[in-house]
Amino acid sequence: MRRSAGCAGVVAALVLVIVVVGALVVGTRDSGPDRLQVPADVPPAAAGPVEDVAGTASALRIPEDFLTSYLDATETVSAELPDCGLRWNTLAGLGYAESHHGTYGVEDGKIIGPRLDGTGGFMEIPDNDDGRLDGDTEYDRALGPLQFLPDSWRLYGDGDPQDIADAAVAAGRLLCAGDRDLSTAEDWAGAVFAYNHSDRYLADVRDAAANYALGQSAN
Repeated sequence: MRRSAGCAGVVAALVLVIVVVGALVVGTRDSGPDRLQVPADVPPAAAGPVEDVAGTASALRIPEDFLTSYLDATETVSAELPDCGLRWNTLAGLGYAESHHGTYGVEDGKIIGPRLDGTGGFMEIPDNDDGRLDGDTEYDRALGPLQFLPDSWRLYGDGDPQDIADAAVAAGRLLCAGDRDLSTAEDWAGAVFAYNHSDRYLADVRDAAANYALGQSAN
């Protein structure tokens, strides 16, 4: 996808911010003597193939069904969009940032985010699906372990946004949208910004994904 010189300059500046913020985050999280220092690289290194899912899940502190879903979703999306360069640890980084792999914000077996009504520091997003997915007919709420808005789920998702297997595939499609090449700094940053346009969020995803590439947990 062709970009203008002005757009490329803005993206490059954003990437520089992420590298700097990422370095600061790493410095606070990886100070323990038994942890490897995470490089402040964008994109993070690609994690290698996983031969022992149960052992890797335990070592990384990722629930086994979640790790399996990240691995399977990477294969699915890579078959659909082979030029994207999606890696499973990027999906795992998202899963950690959004819900700590389905362990944060669970109520009655589901994860439904706050009402996005413009208060409490949240965006205002009027209802887009007549409350079909989130049960709210006035405002949207983010759904599931990867926190999809109903409108984004309509574009990228199939099945149930509360199901990590379905959500991971949808997240991969969202990241790869627009002919992105996630092996480049600009497109990797742009992909995560498309999910949540926050420098700190991008640094958190990068940090978690980089830790997983090193074979250690995100915290």
